[in-house]
Order: sequence, then C-alpha cells, then structure tokens
Amino acid sequence: MAFLANRGLRIQLAKQYCYVIGYSRSFSFLINGTPVLEGAAGCFAFDRNQENIRQSDNILQEVTSVCQILEGSSWSPSLESALSRFDEKPHSELIIGVLRRLKDVNLAVNYFRWVERETKQAHSPEVYNMLLMVMAWSRNFEYLEQILEEMSIAGYGPSNDSCIELVVTCVKTKKLREAFGLIQTMRKFKFRPAFSAYTTLIGALSTINEADLMLKLFQQMQDLGYEVSVHLFTTLIRIFAREGRVDAALSLLDEMKSNSFHADIVLYNVCIDCFGKVGKVDMAWKFFHEMKARGFVPDEVTYTSMIGVLCKANRLDEAVQLFEQMDMNSKVPCAYAYSTMIMGYGSAGKFTEAYNLLERQRLRGSIPGVIAYNSLLTCLKKKGMVDEALRIFEEMKNDAAPNLLTYNILIDMFCSRGKCEAALEIRDTMKSAGLFPNVLTVNIMIDRLCKAQKLNEACSIFEEMDHKLCTPDSVTFCSLIDGLGRHGRVDDAYRLYERMLDSDRVPDAIVYTSLIKNFFKSGRKEDGHKIYKEMVSRGVAPDLLLLNTYMDCVFKAGETEKGRALFLEIKNQAFVPDVRSYSIFIHGLTKAGFARETYELFYAMKEQGCILDTLAYNTVIDGFCKSGKVNKAYQLLEEMKVTGHEPTVVTYGSVIDGLARIDRLDEAYMLFEEAKSKDVQLNVVVYTSLVNGFGKVGRIDEAYLILEELMQKGFTPNVYTWNSLLDALVKAGEIDEALVCFNSMENMNCTPNFISYSILINGLCKVEKFNKAFVFWQKMQKQGFKPNIITYTTMISGLAKAGNIIEAERLFERFKANGGIPDSACYNTMIEGLSIGNRAMEAYHLFEETRSKGCNIYTKTCVVLLDALHKSECLEQAAIVGAVLREIAKSRHASRSL
Repeated sequence: MAFLANRGLRIQLAKQYCYVIGYSRSFSFLINGTPVLEGAAGCFAFDRNQENIRQSDNILQEVTSVCQILEGSSWSPSLESALSRFDEKPHSELIIGVLRRLKDVNLAVNYFRWVERETKQAHSPEVYNMLLMVMAWSRNFEYLEQILEEMSIAGYGPSNDSCIELVVTCVKTKKLREAFGLIQTMRKFKFRPAFSAYTTLIGALSTINEADLMLKLFQQMQDLGYEVSVHLFTTLIRIFAREGRVDAALSLLDEMKSNSFHADIVLYNVCIDCFGKVGKVDMAWKFFHEMKARGFVPDEVTYTSMIGVLCKANRLDEAVQLFEQMDMNSKVPCAYAYSTMIMGYGSAGKFTEAYNLLERQRLRGSIPGVIAYNSLLTCLKKKGMVDEALRIFEEMKNDAAPNLLTYNILIDMFCSRGKCEAALEIRDTMKSAGLFPNVLTVNIMIDRLCKAQKLNEACSIFEEMDHKLCTPDSVTFCSLIDGLGRHGRVDDAYRLYERMLDSDRVPDAIVYTSLIKNFFKSGRKEDGHKIYKEMVSRGVAPDLLLLNTYMDCVFKAGETEKGRALFLEIKNQAFVPDVRSYSIFIHGLTKAGFARETYELFYAMKEQGCILDTLAYNTVIDGFCKSGKVNKAYQLLEEMKVTGHEPTVVTYGSVIDGLARIDRLDEAYMLFEEAKSKDVQLNVVVYTSLVNGFGKVGRIDEAYLILEELMQKGFTPNVYTWNSLLDALVKAGEIDEALVCFNSMENMNCTPNFISYSILINGLCKVEKFNKAFVFWQKMQKQGFKPNIITYTTMISGLAKAGNIIEAERLFERFKANGGIPDSACYNTMIEGLSIGNRAMEAYHLFEETRSKGCNIYTKTCVVLLDALHKSECLEQAAIVGAVLREIAKSRHASRSL
C-alpha cells in the first residue's frame, strides 16, 4: 500500500489490489524509486506487495508522530531535540508526508530548514514542489521568492501542478494581481510557468478588465513558445474593444492574421458587439460584411448584436432593416432579437411600434418573455411614463411571470420620483407573488429615495430590513451614508458608519470619500481631517478619487499648504495625478492668489500626457488670466476649439475678464460677440467684466450699453455690476449721475453693500458735497456696515474741509475707539482741520501723537499748523513745528541731490 497522508485521499485495500483515489490536491513522490501518484486526481492500481505495505505503514506512523510534535508547540530548540530523537533520518517520503499535513507555512519552512541542517543534504525537487503546494493551500507567499531562487540555483523548476495550484489559489480568492506577480517572479528566475496557469489567469483578468496585464501574459506565452489559440486572441480583443482601446484591439487582429489564424464566427460576433458598444458603429458594420464575404452565415447572435449596436447609435432605420432581413429568413422568431428591437423602439420613444412588435411576436407563435417586457418597462421608466408602465406590467402577467428585475424596475421608477408609498405597494406585490426583495431591491430603494431627498423613508427601509433574509451590504451602507451626508445630516451619517463597522463590514474608499466631502461641506473641516486619519489607521488605502476630493475640500477650506501637501501625497501613494488632480490643484492655487504657478503646472500636466477636458481647460485658462498671461489664455481658448472642446461661459468669461483688466476692451468685446454668436448662455459675471472694463477707462456710454443689454436679456444686475458703474461715474466726475445710479440700484431691489457706500461717499467728498456724504455715511451705518480706514479718512477729511470740525473730531475718536489705527493721511487731515478751526493746541497735541506713531507729517500740514500756532501766540510749539518743517525740507533736498 502506498503512503498517502492527505485529506481528500482515500485508500481502498482489496485482496488483489490497492487503489488510491485523489480527490483534490495533486502530488508525486517515489517509493523504492517507483512513481506512486502523478496528477491532480487519479486512480492507480498496483500489485499487492507485503513489503511495500509494511513500508507504507511505517512511513504513515512516522508522519503522524512528527506532525504531533510539530503541531504541539511553537518552534524551539526543545522541539528540534524532540525531532532528533527519531531513529530514522528524514527522507523524501517522510518530508513530503509531513509538509502535506502542515497548514502553517512558517512551521513548514522551519521543518524544511531543520531537515536540511539535520541531513546536511539538499532537498529533492519533489520536496520543494510540496513546499510550494503548502504555500498555495495556506495562501501565504512570504517565502515564495526565496524558495524559487533556491530551486533555480539547484537546477530545479516548479512542476506544472504546483504552478497551476499557486495561480488557481489566487484566482479563487480574487487576488489576481498577486497571481500576476507570482508568474512574474517565476519568469524572473527563468522558469517556464505552466500553460494552464497563463490561460487561467488571463481568463480571470478578463472579468475585471485588466487588459494590460492580460496582454503582457499573452506576450510572455508567445515568447516561451506556447501555441496561442483564436480563443485567447478573442478574449484579449474583447477586453480592449470594451475599454474603447480600438487601436490595441485592431493590432491584435492584425497579429492574429499574420500568424495565419483565421477568425471564426465567435470572434466576428465579439468584434461586432464590442466595437459597436464603444461607438465604432461603422467598424461593427465592416466586420458584419467581412464575415459574410468570408463565407460565414450570420447567426442569431450576430444579427442581435448588430441590431443592438445600431439602436444604441440611434440608427433605428438601419436596425429595423436588419431585423426584418433576419426575421424573414428565420423559421422560428428569435426572442432575444425581438427584445432588442423592442428596446430600440422604446429608447427612441416609439412605443406604438414596440407594442406592434410584441403582437407580431405572438402571431408568429412565440409568446413574448420576461426579457421583452423588462426592456419595454425600462424604456417607459426612462421616459417617466409611470401610468403606461403600470398598464404594461398588468398586461405582462398574461404572457410572462414578472421576475425580480421587473419589480426592481418599477420600484426604481417610483422611488426616483419620491413615491415611496407606491414603491412599497410594489414591494408587497412582489412578496405576494413569492418573490422576496433582495439586497439589490433595497439598494435601489435607498439610493433613489436619498436622491429624491426622502431621507426618513430611506432610513425606514434600512431599519425594516430582515437581516436574516436580506443583509445590507457595503453598497447599502454607502448609499445611505452619502445620502444623509449630502443633505447635511453628517452626524447621522457618521453613526451609520459606526454601525457598518459593528456589522463587520469594511468601509471602502467610497464611504470615506463621502464622509470627508460632507463634513467639509458642512463647515466641519476638523472632523473631515479626523475621518481621513481614521481611514489610514484602519489600513484602508485611499484611491485617487478620494485624494482628489480631499484636496479639493482642503483648498476650498482655505488650507493652501495642506492642499499642496496632498498633491504630493498623491505621488507618494504611487498614483499618477490625473487631469482632475491638476485641475483641483491649479484652481486652488489660483483662488489662493498663487496664479503665477499655473504656467509650470500646466506644462507638467502636458508632459505627463494628461488629456485636458473642458474643466481642465477652463481651470488653466482662468489661472493664466489671473496671473496676467492673457495671451497664453487666448491661445488655449483657440486650442480648445481645435481639439473639439466647445468653450463654455466659464471659458469666455475668464478671457473676457482678463482682457478687460488690461484695457484690451475691443478684443474683449469681440470675444463677447463671438460667444453670443455661438449661443453660449452668457451670465451676469461676463457682462459685469465688460461694464467694469469700459467704466475703468472712462468709456461710460459703452458701459451703459452693456448694462442695458444685460437687462434686456432678462438678467438682473448684481451689486458688483452696479459698483463697477458707480466707480466709473465717480472717477469721471459724474457725481449726479452716480446718485441716480445708486437710486436705480435700490429701486431694482439690489441692496448696496459697503463698497457701494464707500465709492459714493468718496465721490461726494471729492466734489466737496460733504453734508451729502455725511448723510450716506449715517445711512451706511444704519445698514450695519462698518467703515474701513479709507472710508473713515475720506469722511473725516471731508468734514474737516467743510469746517465741521466737531463732527470730524467725533468721527476720528470713534474710529480709534473701535480699534481703528489711523494712517498718515488720516492724522494729517485732522491736524489741518483743527488748525483751520482755530484749535491750534489740540492740533499740536495730535501733531506730537502722529510723530510718536511713526506716521509721516506732510509739509502742507506743518505750514497750516505753524500759522495757527503763531496766531494763537504759542511760540514754543511753533518753534518745534518750524524745526520739523526745516528737517523735512533738508530731507527732500538731500533726496533730490542723490
């Protein structure tokens, strides 16, 4: 009897023969030089031999004894001593038997090394391969590279079985990148991985659309001399085509033809379906005609795929023509083709044609199935035809029993419109039909109710879940957490996140992205930072979307340096910043006043190969305009048009504003007219940029025309528009017109802000209408606006010049009492006012205060004060002022000499 100490293996002893049947794990070893078992599963018979049976029994006992020692305690010198007490030296059959029983890789490696030391001999290839099997079964590859390196040096190689087992283990646990790494490690040591290992992994990678990894494995197979098949080419072409990577897919097709492989109907069907679905309809047509030219007869899959492609591309007439051609040549109607055509009619809103097709299917002896009705209901849902959908649902029951998808479509339709009661009625109908809501049903209800802002109803659905029959999954938690957070209920969202942790669900990056974004949105940035730290401490790896979102939140919260650090963090996390990363970074720096850095970042983005989208173009153009690089912004606007990205109101607005700021108003206006000619919906911001630009250079009439056009378009000028016009009128000395403008502003329910009052007060003071200015000053304060130093200085100066020194002094003292720090202009104005008002000593004391504060004294101020002091016979003070006046004169003379 052969020794086989492995679970899943059964030993059957008969009088004449001993059969060994392997159910799962394959291995091979030798007894007396004779192969006993080879392959994943097998049945071998050998002659009854008493000597062999006795040897096998002895080995079995030894294996059991060794395993009892090994599994009794952790590895230690005493354990090694216990192993050394065996009479027999370890041999291959014993080592393999022991390794096969061990579940712990660390223990297996320790035993493996101990045997080496004990026997002072290298292990056999069979022992090495058994150790690889242990790694595969335990899913622990910590020592894999080390063992493979030793095997390479010894001239051994992994067996096909161990290679396949290693890959299959990773595939079963969905660790496909680890499986890819295993094969690359084998290639590193020049091993030849098994053919089945490659094909198994390529097939698994196709389910998660890892096209580049698949292609690398495929190329390795060819380099190793493995004969690839049309089926493998088809698998790769399908994935590349689905991802829209048409050039790569076509390159594979050319390679296949150059290797003398001929496409079969399956490959043609795949090309028609995949190329068509990514919008390459003409290419799909090409494959359709090519296959017919090659002698292939299109089957139902071919026709249905092509019909579906045409319907999706809104080429309904061609789809109908093809469908009629197929239906005419078919003895039995293809139910799937009918469903596809019904879906096409429904998507185009041609429900009469869709209903006629249903009836035609019945007349041809084929009862429309649940797929046809679900297709129709899906289209009615998209069009919002609720009552019609319910009518079709009732009609459907005569032909086909509604399935779970049917009910989910209806529930989705009602929940999307916030009709919670109707959705619950459908759910009850489903239960009465013997179908019970699954987690997908619940997820649909919660997600749609959250989007319809029916948060209480969504929470009720969650709480009413029967966790024995339908357990919430990560999507359930994520939808509700995001829904609560987006509508300001961030504390409820966080409590639900804690419940998710308690239920042993591991939150992914999507959940953390939602929490971070919504905490920041609610103004609780510290909690947002806390969530990120918590995510890192739990070992959840952020994805690029999370880091981009976090960076965006940080910049919007005004934490510019933190935003910079997060951009570097993206690179530290081994991500390549995408166009959104750069857009957020550039926009954040521009808003923080660092627009000059836009230029370098733009070229870094270009060098990295980022393809700019409309948002990225707008962000970069805005940054260039704000940093004064208007010509570069204009070039990018033109580039945007060439690359097929239509400029938006944001694009035009940025460049128009940039041109207006540097007085290139004619160009700005031409761009303004271009935008209108392209039906770009311009907003108040764009009009305001032009009003401000024309007003700033004194082209008041044109500013008025822009304002008039703005109002004719149905827009209401905002406070910034009015302030631009007010400022222009004041600078042009048109103060009466400015007062009319101010009144118009109030009449149009646009409340003046602090800047509006400041502009008008300054204008009134300039034309010496001080009393009128003081009226607006008092009105501004009644509105709750706090004047700044410029407004205070303007008003104080105006009152002083008007001879109202009492009010000027009162205002000056109030300014200081409110924490204001007068500047040189403010001090000099008050000194002059007091001097003119025959209050020479008070003026002198303020003169001394001005000097002690380090503010400059003007020459004119000294002359006015000196004259006042002489009149009041304050000769000592006059002497000091005179000395200061002479110092000012000397200083100016010295400056001129230099």
